[in-house]
Amino acid sequence: MNLSLIDPFVLAQDCPEVITGRLRSGHSTSIRFSHRGDLLASGRHDGIVVVFDIETNGVARKLRGHTRQIQSLSWSTDDRFLLSAGQDWKCVLWDLKDGSRVRTVRFEAAIFIAELHPKNHMKFAAALFEDQPVLVDMTDEVPVKHTLPTAPRRSQTEREKATEKQVAQDAKQTTTVTLFTPSGGHIMAGTNKGWLNIIDATTYEMKYSFRVGNNILVLIRLTQSGRDMVLNSSDRIVRTIHLPDFGDPKLDFDSLQLEVEHKFQDLVQRLSWNHATFSSTGEYVAASTWMNHHIYVWERGQGSLVKILEGTKEELSVVEWHPFRPFVAAVGVDSGRVWLWSILQPQRWSALAPDFVEVEENHEYVEREDEFDIQPLEELHKRRLDQEDEEVDVLTIDPVKTGSAAGTFRMPVLLDIEASDSEDEVVAVGAGQFRRRSPGAGREWMNDEEVGAGADETRRTNGTAVNGTKRRRAG
Repeated sequence: MNLSLIDPFVLAQDCPEVITGRLRSGHSTSIRFSHRGDLLASGRHDGIVVVFDIETNGVARKLRGHTRQIQSLSWSTDDRFLLSAGQDWKCVLWDLKDGSRVRTVRFEAAIFIAELHPKNHMKFAAALFEDQPVLVDMTDEVPVKHTLPTAPRRSQTEREKATEKQVAQDAKQTTTVTLFTPSGGHIMAGTNKGWLNIIDATTYEMKYSFRVGNNILVLIRLTQSGRDMVLNSSDRIVRTIHLPDFGDPKLDFDSLQLEVEHKFQDLVQRLSWNHATFSSTGEYVAASTWMNHHIYVWERGQGSLVKILEGTKEELSVVEWHPFRPFVAAVGVDSGRVWLWSILQPQRWSALAPDFVEVEENHEYVEREDEFDIQPLEELHKRRLDQEDEEVDVLTIDPVKTGSAAGTFRMPVLLDIEASDSEDEVVAVGAGQFRRRSPGAGREWMNDEEVGAGADETRRTNGTAVNGTKRRRAG
């Protein structure tokens, strides 16, 4: 929407309010916004990765390379490359310039999550099921996998007093989530025993370990600055931690002491959290709930609950906040829809015409004396010629000021309807011929209220009664 038409007081709001739309192309299982915020990647249950254009809500790309459900997605800093990890035990690096596969990396275990290096898109860190985490270098045709440590780093005193049982338990720990710091110099890793480990991305050395609790860490997210972290764990508590500047060469890990800033939880219903994320400014934390259809939003200043986003009738899994706008996207578990929450933006038409006035009710308009006078033909012809002499540039794309560190890459627009549109929208009618499906045809997710009536009509058309018995044909 044109920013000049939006009320500036609406732009000042920083928290979404109501559902403003939904996206659908297959059954989505994971989503991730690009750094610029103009694209939304969606991993589907059938292994296809769909890239949505946020402004038009249309499908911009469909990437086929996995055979099973997509587990996680990660964008490169310039938004040109996308890393997808699937339940088929492999990761694929996509080049969105032409939709090609740059690298395919296979593993001997299932993948929890895979995250791209912020400075080098040919590197990524992955957490594997019942195996050591790895840092993968895809520079060469044959990827090189570097094993990362999982056992927490303990002090000299703790190592001296450690028993054989404790050493064995540390060795059996599994890393469940990995994430790079914004500088790319360190890897944040969470384990199934509640340890948060900081690993040097160059030497693969364990630099620091912090015990969050005796629970499984399932998600780690950082703000854009990298100075704040949100942790989602299996003990039904969402924690935020303030981090030091890991890019500071004077940082001493031996004297580092991390502390939990806030603990967000539901003390009444004891809800479990499926996914958590930061707002664009880092002032809010949003989390989706298990066996519930709400999204809870807390503000970090006082640590209080400020809003509950409602409107769906299904449980929500992955939730993502737009990097610059009060805009939240979440995946429905049952339907696979991507639900969108935002702010209702009334248009300010006076921005286009300074003399435009919005009125509450009709009133009699008195025209000016020369308002509708007929102009001479010579004057009209002169104005028309002056307008034809103006040169209009329709090719130059003005840069979008978003404050993002992303590069200038723009994903090309596909004109092939089969490659750019959804299977739900297009029907093949012949060899190389396609047409759009009729609105609502076969779309139970578009007209849920008419599903029952539609099914009854289908049964009657097929000669079957509603109760399932055959009708006797005449003659």
